[in-house]
Amino acid sequence: MQRRQFNGMLSGTLGLSAASCTGMLSGMLSGMLSGSLCASPVELSAGARTTLPIGLSTYSLWRFKNDEFKDVGKCIDFAGELGFDGVEILLYQISQTELLSRAALQDIKRRALRSGLALYGMSTHQGFVSPDAQVRRQNIELTIGQIELCYALGIPTMRVNTGRWGTSKNFDELMANRGIEPPLPGYTEEDGFPWVIDALERCLPTAEKCGVVLGLENHWGLGLTPEGVLRIVDAIDSPWLQVTLDTGNFLENPYEKLEKLAPKTVLLQAKTYYGGGEWYSLDLDYQKVGELMRKANYRGWVSLEFEGKEDYRTAIPKSLELLRKSFTRAG
Repeated sequence: MQRRQFNGMLSGTLGLSAASCTGMLSGMLSGMLSGSLCASPVELSAGARTTLPIGLSTYSLWRFKNDEFKDVGKCIDFAGELGFDGVEILLYQISQTELLSRAALQDIKRRALRSGLALYGMSTHQGFVSPDAQVRRQNIELTIGQIELCYALGIPTMRVNTGRWGTSKNFDELMANRGIEPPLPGYTEEDGFPWVIDALERCLPTAEKCGVVLGLENHWGLGLTPEGVLRIVDAIDSPWLQVTLDTGNFLENPYEKLEKLAPKTVLLQAKTYYGGGEWYSLDLDYQKVGELMRKANYRGWVSLEFEGKEDYRTAIPKSLELLRKSFTRAG
């Protein structure tokens, strides 16, 4: 899909614009960020949930190659059968035809309701690391359209990226280089940060109006390090831009780096690698990850991203069991 077409499809098909988003969700989520995720511990009742909510990312099933699970509805049904609490949608799995159909989009909500699942997150792609102002404008428009799609589906948080320099031949080469990519000739990373900060600032009015919290992920590019992520998030300093924390994207000293981002995390993506990873495997101690998230008083969603080679029918249930045991509720 062309970037320029995204907003037009949403506004024309859904009858939706940033101006149409109500302030009600905005106020509710603003209060959540300032209070409930970081509230003082209280005594739990006997019937209280004792673990964090655990969801399944549809990426775990599709993985850009498993056509059986390209359909988001099938992923939702599978997550419900296994006993997950919710689903995070990878936007790439919603086809252009579905985006053009109000009925198809609303059917996603119906499928989730039928399975007793929350639609808690959407994982999107955009790229602001470009010296070309027009490219950045196109990606701003793309991201605004994605925010409005989240609003239409009732999804309260959306993963965003900084984007990359694009100097790697492909993703395999990027992974072979441990996620490190040189800037374009004539530029440095110092050039890139103002581009990303400006672009995300331009997206935030729509995010606030629609009540959708953006989570900047530690996902290569200028988000490769916790310092890079925090430089952007702290510069903007808005409750509508927080962190989507991916446990699998810090290849060295992961716990130290995860701990730096934990206080600003709005969504935790938990990688597992049963059967060995596609590009690499991390032997993550999820009891330790759970402890550091409790220390930060994190009470939000844990979203499974299975990235191993084992059959999903055995690996995903094992992953769910692991996460249930590791992420007990703070307080």
